[in-house]
Amino acid sequence: MKKIEQRALVCRLLALLLAAGMVVFAARYFADGGRWASSAFNRHLYNSAGQLISGTVLDRDGDVLSQVVNGSRTYYENATVRKATLHAVGDLQGNIGTGALNAFADKLTGFNWLNGAFGAQSGNDLYLTLDARYNYEAYQALGGHAGTVAVYNYRTGEILCMVSSPSYDPLNVPSDIETNEAYEGAYVNRFLSSTFTPGSVYKTVTLMAALEELPDLESRIWTCEGSIEIGGEVITCSGHHGEEDIGDAFANSCNVVFAQIAQELGANTMEKYTEQAGLTESYSVNGLPTAQGSFDFASLSEGQLGWAGVGQGQDLVNPCALMVYMGAIANGGRAAQPYLIEKTVSPQGIPSLPHLTTKTGRLVSSQTAEKLTQLLRENVEKTYGTSRFPNMDLCAKSGTAEVGDGEPPHAWFAGFLQGEETPYAFVVLVENGGGGSAVAGNVAARVLDVMVNGY
Repeated sequence: MKKIEQRALVCRLLALLLAAGMVVFAARYFADGGRWASSAFNRHLYNSAGQLISGTVLDRDGDVLSQVVNGSRTYYENATVRKATLHAVGDLQGNIGTGALNAFADKLTGFNWLNGAFGAQSGNDLYLTLDARYNYEAYQALGGHAGTVAVYNYRTGEILCMVSSPSYDPLNVPSDIETNEAYEGAYVNRFLSSTFTPGSVYKTVTLMAALEELPDLESRIWTCEGSIEIGGEVITCSGHHGEEDIGDAFANSCNVVFAQIAQELGANTMEKYTEQAGLTESYSVNGLPTAQGSFDFASLSEGQLGWAGVGQGQDLVNPCALMVYMGAIANGGRAAQPYLIEKTVSPQGIPSLPHLTTKTGRLVSSQTAEKLTQLLRENVEKTYGTSRFPNMDLCAKSGTAEVGDGEPPHAWFAGFLQGEETPYAFVVLVENGGGGSAVAGNVAARVLDVMVNGY
């Protein structure tokens, strides 16, 4: 009798283990099934050269960016477009982690939980939210400089332009790509996966904190004599601005004023508003995580805090997070979460379900967003020049971020357009490009001109 009971117990334990295993497998299948099905181990989805031979990648207008022809994958006919869209489409070797051929392979194969990868060789059409022409113009505007350009619709979340440079032609990979400094970081999507010293574009966050924490801010007058000493640190400025109110200080991008404001606000307040702005979080773009910004306020001296308040020192920001923050200002405090996949269409012509727009948390209060919008618009009117941006209701901030080691500064230009037809937020970074307004501003002007005026 005891033997029967023992055997029954063993059977129960085995049944429980089997059930637990099935639960674990089901959970893993629903979570990772698409990755399993589209992995290179499924040889019927890859040719002998390791190229994914399932699915077609298209831009939002239906221009084919990558497709399979006679068992081999090819790309758009224009080499510059291939370079401009490389970090969105991907390469044949799988080195571009953010490319659709790698990151969205399950969408291209048409994997689903019911049928798995059955019939996947025919694949899906995968439409990206990007416009190939905008990417082309952005890549050309960068002029061979390392950097990134991105524009998105802050109401819907569609990323309309996403360029990372340096890039290369995926059909003609340079033989010296691993050793030539000109291609350093070519596999990295700078928009999604990198962080950089922000320079004066960060003053928008310092200004947000000041508007909410300093009741008399808008009635104050400061005097800039070209530099100021704070806690033993000399904070230098780009000019001698004389007497300024907060609007003039923002338009002049005055380090003297904004370093004093950061010191007055204190490290805890600066940290609070930086986190609120979303600059230390990681966004998910169709499952692709963005790099997190880094701001170490706790260990700073008063002088170092002054430098941090103008976007220098140890400050690091991700371009995508900065763009979304600009979108939140434009949209009254909350912006749409960015995304890259417009839709998929099966071989039978069945489209995927429409994308559901989701919003960020509140990155800025609605009242403060309204004031920031006004001051960002005044930057364009007072400093950058409205004639450079025809037919645009533009609000923007430039940045010239010192990076040390004798290298030229990074050039930034970030902001947004208003208007029912142009709800676009953007970010431009030109690494070691020099002046923010002159260099990055010109890149932004070229891309936005094409988007708004169609030139």
